[in-house]
Amino acid sequence: MPSRGFTDPGSRRISVYDPDLSAGYSGNLWKTCPLQEYLHDPMIGVLLDERWNSYNAQATTGDYVLTQATQGTGAISTAAPGVLELDCNSTTQGQGAQIQRIKSAFVPAAGKHIWAEFLVKVVDTFDKTQLFVGLAEIDTTIIGSGAISTANHIGFYIPASGAGVYTLAAAKASAAATKAAGTLAEDAYVKLGFYVDGVTSIQGYVNGVPSATAHATANVPIVAVYPSFVCQSDGTNDPILHIAGYRIFQLR
Repeated sequence: MPSRGFTDPGSRRISVYDPDLSAGYSGNLWKTCPLQEYLHDPMIGVLLDERWNSYNAQATTGDYVLTQATQGTGAISTAAPGVLELDCNSTTQGQGAQIQRIKSAFVPAAGKHIWAEFLVKVVDTFDKTQLFVGLAEIDTTIIGSGAISTANHIGFYIPASGAGVYTLAAAKASAAATKAAGTLAEDAYVKLGFYVDGVTSIQGYVNGVPSATAHATANVPIVAVYPSFVCQSDGTNDPILHIAGYRIFQLR
């Protein structure tokens, strides 16, 4: 179908989309993001668009750091293009791996809004995983003893015994809260995103639709946070997190 133009009635930003490829675009997270303006003036913001054309987790040269909780691996998929697989490689509760892109810092600040979205799925199986997808401060144990342990973060989270139910978790210097978001399905991709309105609020999005209520100022971290992913077993099964790309944009 031919492309269409869309003007967001609130921000008055203009974007172009294909209704077949981007169903439900009017509710999309990105409709207020100045990506068109960024193309003409890259100085207005910072864009990280990870398509997994490469993955480097070498200790001295890599963009990413992989940390094992006893087990776990990360590798680009050979079954589908543009997918990184974060594999627990264990059926023991609490074992698995996390990765952080430690050379891509985002710092929430007044007027410096952030848009972020991650396309992910879990296989084998969704209800036996401990999960984090989002932004977190540098921390080698984002999830420890079945619960999120980092003091500053924004992301979608499943704790021990979560049975695939994820919340949008946010914390500012350990002032933490969670907001209802959704439930994973086995081997089914979901778009998990959020909009950080300066230091005022955080609104979650699931498949482009706003999820539940927003986080308030008290839970918006004001330190550097980095793209972070955790996949740990919740026992019995060996779940694998498939990350089919992500995009983060912040105004300067």
